[in-house]
Amino acid sequence: MKSIIQKNNECWVCKSTYGLHTHHVFGASNKKASDKYGLTIKLCLMHHTGSEGIHFDREFDFVTKQLAQEKFEEINYESFIKIFGRNYLGVTFTEYIRGR
Repeated sequence: MKSIIQKNNECWVCKSTYGLHTHHVFGASNKKASDKYGLTIKLCLMHHTGSEGIHFDREFDFVTKQLAQEKFEEINYESFIKIFGRNYLGVTFTEYIRGR
């Protein structure tokens, strides 16, 4: 499914159109659900797996998950928590990294 988060085919951070990667906001066991519901963003190499990338920046990852949940809940009647197993809204970054 096309992304419900991002409309343009460019890096979500720097707007580069070179060497784009598709990042599944909810990976691992939720990768297929991310695809199904359009919870993906395009990132250049630097912002995907580079030193400034989402895979190495937990706050960037958290904020992206919050935005994805907001977008999901705007257009889906299904329970986000039931599908993805966690609520990212209403918690701080500190609570998130502590596993709350």
